[in-house]
Amino acid sequence: MPEFANEVQRPLRRLWERGAAMIHTEVRYPPGAITGSVRRKASQDVRSGDDGERWTVVIPFHNERTFLPLVLRSIATQHERLKLILVDNASTDRSSELARQLCDDLGLSATHVREAQPGKVAALQRGLEEVATEFVATCDADTFYPADYLTVGQRLLSTPGAVAAIAANCDLGAAGWAARMAGLRLSLTARLLQQQCLNGGASQVFRTSALQRCGGFDPAIWNWVLEDHEVMARIALHGQIAYGRDFLCHPSQRPRSVNCTGWTLIEQVRYHATAPSERVAYFHEFLAPRLRARALSSERLRRQDTASLERDVRCLHG
Repeated sequence: MPEFANEVQRPLRRLWERGAAMIHTEVRYPPGAITGSVRRKASQDVRSGDDGERWTVVIPFHNERTFLPLVLRSIATQHERLKLILVDNASTDRSSELARQLCDDLGLSATHVREAQPGKVAALQRGLEEVATEFVATCDADTFYPADYLTVGQRLLSTPGAVAAIAANCDLGAAGWAARMAGLRLSLTARLLQQQCLNGGASQVFRTSALQRCGGFDPAIWNWVLEDHEVMARIALHGQIAYGRDFLCHPSQRPRSVNCTGWTLIEQVRYHATAPSERVAYFHEFLAPRLRARALSSERLRRQDTASLERDVRCLHG
């Protein structure tokens, strides 16, 4: 199995080494890669909030008192005007009370809602019900977002045909060269693996109308782990997934459980080898039965022990 993994990774390494000079700020896919029937210019698709905001940020959380200050302080510094939706997924550690206090302290206007059904998919669905802006970002409660995160995301989503954009990850406080390399690697990989989800939900932004057309986050459609990859398979049928080497965010370094849950190497390779038009079938006909057999429902993404964080499952995308 290690040799097989090396065979998968080796072509990527060679491409990274010889193709760095070819990377532009954003990735543009050929027209033939767009399989959806709806193509609208940004000017035709604009919806603004009551106060002219073009962005909504949705943050679902369950027992995240430790990290809420980090994410909310970063949201408060965003250059773009935004609406903030905070979805308490039945926390038991008074996270919701802390979130309200932090918003007051930071001068953040937020809509606070509660979703009793356990699981990130249900919480995201509840948050999206409140969205009435052109763009939406799904943010994690344990992630720091640079002040230009929404600005860069908006530029990527404003390229012709773009319906979603995905940021690279690097450690908070990492050296400038490390951040640049993280963005460069992801952008270059996106040129090889076109129209694929190459990072998790903490790093994703969407054109709201396209997200709604593809069904959005809905437990009735998909209520397993890897919901961020599955929704990208659906939205990719409506337009381009954009990547930019300067589009970054900074997830916290949380402990990983010993028994990491997610998809196997074989399942990942099959995902990367599947044509965009067949990727929805890959998730629903091939992967879903396997996740069901391993009991990997969306609820498994909830933090089970916020004191020690021993059951953290961020390794799904690691």
